Amino acid sequence: MDEHRALIVFGALSQETRLRAMRLLLVAGPDGIAAGALAEQVEVSPSNVSFHLKELERAGLVTQRRDARSVVYSAEYDALSGLIRFLMEDCCSGRHEICAPALAAPHCQPVTRTRQ
Repeated sequence: MDEHRALIVFGALSQETRLRAMRLLLVAGPDGIAAGALAEQVEVSPSNVSFHLKELERAGLVTQRRDARSVVYSAEYDALSGLIRFLMEDCCSGRHEICAPALAAPHCQPVTRTRQ
């Protein structure tokens, strides 16, 4: 990923609804979420979520597919991995041992959250 592409990705993620939608899509995994269900979870109208999903799609962060009458969106994991690699490629003044744990960590680990 180059700097121009990274700026597009950061721009897409720098809005609250898009960031919330992206996080939900990451949780959903490769199967994705139908746009209507995503709108409910993000608590916005279907037209509003569609607008934001188009921005995420334009940035290369999500893909869409038809499933009967629904449009299902999925996270584009390679794009996010590319962004992380871009951020860390010149990490720590050449002391790669500092960044190595972050780059080597498994991508999908269950998150334990405490209920409030």
